[in-house]
Amino acid sequence: MGGPLHTLTQELASKAQVRAAFLPHTHREVIVIYLRTGSRYETAQQSGLSHFLEHMLFRGTASHPSAHLLASAFEDLGGTLEATTGTDYGTLAIAVPPESFSETLAHLAEVVSAPLLTDLEAERNIISEEILEDLDDQGRVVHALSLGRALAFPGHGMGRLITGPLENLQRFTVADLREHHSRTYVGQGMALAVAGPIAPELALAAIEHRFSTLPIGQELSVLAPPPMTGPAFDFVPRKGSSQTRVYTAFRTSGYLDPRDAALEMLLRILDDGLSTRLYHRLCDESGLCYDVQGSYEAFSDSGIVEISADTAHERVPRVLEKILAILNDVAEHGPLERELERARRRARWQHLAVLDDPGEIADYLGFSSLSGTALVPDLRLEELLAVSGADIREAAQALSRPASRVVVAVGQQKPAALEKLRALAESGSPPR
Repeated sequence: MGGPLHTLTQELASKAQVRAAFLPHTHREVIVIYLRTGSRYETAQQSGLSHFLEHMLFRGTASHPSAHLLASAFEDLGGTLEATTGTDYGTLAIAVPPESFSETLAHLAEVVSAPLLTDLEAERNIISEEILEDLDDQGRVVHALSLGRALAFPGHGMGRLITGPLENLQRFTVADLREHHSRTYVGQGMALAVAGPIAPELALAAIEHRFSTLPIGQELSVLAPPPMTGPAFDFVPRKGSSQTRVYTAFRTSGYLDPRDAALEMLLRILDDGLSTRLYHRLCDESGLCYDVQGSYEAFSDSGIVEISADTAHERVPRVLEKILAILNDVAEHGPLERELERARRRARWQHLAVLDDPGEIADYLGFSSLSGTALVPDLRLEELLAVSGADIREAAQALSRPASRVVVAVGQQKPAALEKLRALAESGSPPR
């Protein structure tokens, strides 16, 4: 597994958690910031506010008072600032040459602590276009994952659109953004990580200089999502589509649950390359679709396994039936020994690839600091390699419970096919 990763950890006066990793043979320094923000911390009236604020950070600071000037400042230093907003965290990240590290950090600290939040209408227009991508010409959401999350986390922020609805976007004000900034861009809910060829002691000192004056803030309250009370199904007709997207998901217990590592290894059995079960059986063997994707996203108190594929309208029931049969087979028999060994080998190799990449290292350190999960990649690899075939079988059995199942189809379906889809969603078996 290579030598141990050399890291240092520090808590700033602002309560922000900071970690630095020394990668002496790399040629860029990566800075990643994780923040407690996102849809789970929003009310229905605030839905989309975290995402809007993330966009507005790029609109300038006192030192670089426009979007163009701010982008130029970062790009003249050799990097491009990137940001994301998710369900329960947001990120800012940039990779720069080592000689640009100090100046980049100064610009980044100003973006985080004192954005101007100007040009509101221009950014509002940009985000409205982003929202429209997931709507049809009648204004209905036709993004299967978004529809599925709403069913998996009913009435909860984790099931709402990250972008929020258009009506919210149109009424948000600068005052709303500033109030949300004062709640979420604070030391109490922030983790900073850097990785690259700069000595960790120097990196930490530079970060302390720039970020210690952040307000500590209050720890955000977290409301656990309500349990699902049974299988859920939705169909959204979409005229003019040449295929139907079939999406199925399963609620899980989250990354603090001891079964988290087994769930990740289960996903490696199902979808980690073209030879694993989903692609082999749906594409290579059956020719039902061009591609199929499986994923597992975990949160502190819940998680979700999602599988989706696009296929000809008439093939949708067969695709869903086969997906459920693949999962049920693992739940009944567990993985084959050769599958488990391949999953372990690929976990090791991907671990080594992470250690070669300062961006992957910084991202891992930032997330683990914010979430309290395995603090270095070596520890996570040990957790994965300790998973047995029986553990994977139990994880698949937990997923197979009807109460945790969600099925969504977006496209065109005849009534008989819809009846079959609904029966599969509710019982896991087609109607007799």
